[in-house]
Amino acid sequence: MDSKSTSDVRERLLETAEDLIYRNGINATGMDLLVKTSGVARKTIYKYFGTKDELVAAVLKQRDERWMSWFRAEVEKAQTPAAKLLDLFSVLKGWFLSPGFRGCAFINTAGETGDPADPVRQVAKEHKEKLLSFVREICQEYGAADPDALARQLLVLIDGAITVAHVLGDSSSADSAQAIARNLLGE
Repeated sequence: MDSKSTSDVRERLLETAEDLIYRNGINATGMDLLVKTSGVARKTIYKYFGTKDELVAAVLKQRDERWMSWFRAEVEKAQTPAAKLLDLFSVLKGWFLSPGFRGCAFINTAGETGDPADPVRQVAKEHKEKLLSFVREICQEYGAADPDALARQLLVLIDGAITVAHVLGDSSSADSAQAIARNLLGE
């Protein structure tokens, strides 16, 4: 098997697993379903990923890179730091309205794992730390008196808006979070 076809099989597995996990959750995505949906033999799956947890962690790492790149690029389109902080929520609202939105894959999967040391939970934690770091960067650009505190408050608003949008099907949660952020900023 050449490296291109090896890469293709691995990518197909990651794409299929991500789709199934995002739609159904970790526990509902068994290896039988993954084999049937991807068309890749169980033995081959275990060749690339020693365990289901390794596969799920790889899926989440890939999603983290893609989602953070997208989110950062969209927010960075705003002209000023204040506009970027408020656009955090406009960008989220656009995501909430997109076909197939099912909430935050990292919140969802972390909720399925009980052990804080679980590799899947660790990837979810790393994602939230990256998101917090990005928001903190903007808070620093904005000139916040305490960029860390403001970033943490905005992260709570971000994750709250995502959860409400997913659980209640209410995309206006982004507008509500943005209004609270506007008050925090004094804008």
